[in-house]
Amino acid sequence: MFALRSDQWWLVAGAVVLGIVIGILVTVGWRWYRRRRERLRRLRRIESVSLDHLRDVAVPDGAGSLLHIDYVLLTARGVVVLDVRDVVGNVFGSDPMVDWTVMHAGRRHTFANPQGPLYDRIAALKAIVSEVPIDGRILFGPEAVFPKGLPRLTLREEALETEFPLGDRLQAEQLIELWRPDWQRLREALAPSEFASRR
Repeated sequence: MFALRSDQWWLVAGAVVLGIVIGILVTVGWRWYRRRRERLRRLRRIESVSLDHLRDVAVPDGAGSLLHIDYVLLTARGVVVLDVRDVVGNVFGSDPMVDWTVMHAGRRHTFANPQGPLYDRIAALKAIVSEVPIDGRILFGPEAVFPKGLPRLTLREEALETEFPLGDRLQAEQLIELWRPDWQRLREALAPSEFASRR
């Protein structure tokens, strides 16, 4: 049987530790790359449906607090508020449910129904501008599945272009010209959100 000398054990142990460290770095690097790729893909989709957008901003709620907004888009149909939910698994939710449930890999977790807070964000923007139509959607990434159908105001990310088609950009620019003062007022009223660092 082959036996290692004491100095060879250190080499073997060092190689094993180095392999583990390289494995961890590769895993962390791959996850970082995937998240970055997903953010860039989402940004491209958002830019394909909007003439301008704001990201990670806060709007006064009228009661002395601030509401975080993931994205505010200027589209051919007006302003659209996007509340982004990056969840993985089967999502079970409906309009009247207080909590929505996500099931994935044998695990289950819940989160509060996001429709109410979305209405609050829309109302806060409407308090700033009144002429431009304001709508909102809860945007779910590609890893969220709704086996029982999408609740109201929810949207799959891949359907963003279908829901809010921009069409010809030059023509869309002309269509929204009347909304430019309201959009500028929104840009000035919305501050960077303290939650921006989480994204």
